[in-house]
Amino acid sequence: MARKFFVGGNFKMNGTVSSIKEIVDNLNKAQLDPNVEVVIAPPALYLVFVREHVKKEIGVAAQNVFDKPNGAFTGEISVHQLKDSGIDWVILGHSERRTILAESDEVVASKTKYAVENGINVIWCCGESLEQREAGKTLEVIAAQLAALRSRVSDWSRIVIAYEPIWAIGTGKVATTEQAQEVHASIRAWLAKEVSQKVADETRILYGGSVSEKNCKDLSKEKDIDGFLVGGASLKPAFVDIINSRA
Repeated sequence: MARKFFVGGNFKMNGTVSSIKEIVDNLNKAQLDPNVEVVIAPPALYLVFVREHVKKEIGVAAQNVFDKPNGAFTGEISVHQLKDSGIDWVILGHSERRTILAESDEVVASKTKYAVENGINVIWCCGESLEQREAGKTLEVIAAQLAALRSRVSDWSRIVIAYEPIWAIGTGKVATTEQAQEVHASIRAWLAKEVSQKVADETRILYGGSVSEKNCKDLSKEKDIDGFLVGGASLKPAFVDIINSRA
C-alpha cells in the first residue's frame, strides 16, 4: 500500500485571530494537491476557530494533550476535549517540549499511548541535538526515543513519525537530502526489526527542520521521506507550495 504524502503545519506559539484567519482563508482558496494529507496545528486558543473555518479536507491538530481523561490538571487539555471539539490530531514529542519543558521519552510515550488508544492521531516527533550528531549518536538517540514509544504502544496505525533534527529547527540549517534520507531509512529499518515489516511499510515518516518552498521538492523525492512537518513556513503563503511539492 502506497503511503499517502503528508504535510503538517505547526504554528507553535504564533498567530492572532486575524493572522490565523488569513492563513485559513489562503488554504481554503488554494488548489491543494488532493494526494496530500494536510494537517495544521494552531495554538490551543484557536483550535475551535480553525476547525470551524478551515475546509473539512484539512485536519486540525493540537500541539499537546495530557494522558489522563479529566481532573485537576491546570493548563492541560484532554483527548476527550479535543474530540468534543472536532480535533483529531495532536503533535507529541516535539523537541521544544522535550528540551524546554523537560518531557522525557517516557512522558511522550505515555501521552502517545493514551491519545491513540482513545482515537486521536499522533504526529510523534524525534530527533537529535547538534552535539549528538557531531558525536555520531544520531541513530542511537532516535532508537532510544523509538524504544520508549514501542514499550507503551501496540497500535501504530494512528502514528505518523516526524524526524526533526534539533539543530535544524528554526535555524535555517537543513539536513542535506542524503542526511535526511539516511535517518528516515534507519527509522524504517528499526521499525521493521523491532516492531514489524507491516508497520515499517505503512508508517509515514516526515522530515521537519527549516523546510521551505526552496528545499521541499528535492527532499520529497527521497524514497523514505513521506512528507514534512513545517514550522515557520506554515505561517506564510509558501506553505501551499510545500503542500504541492510533488504536484
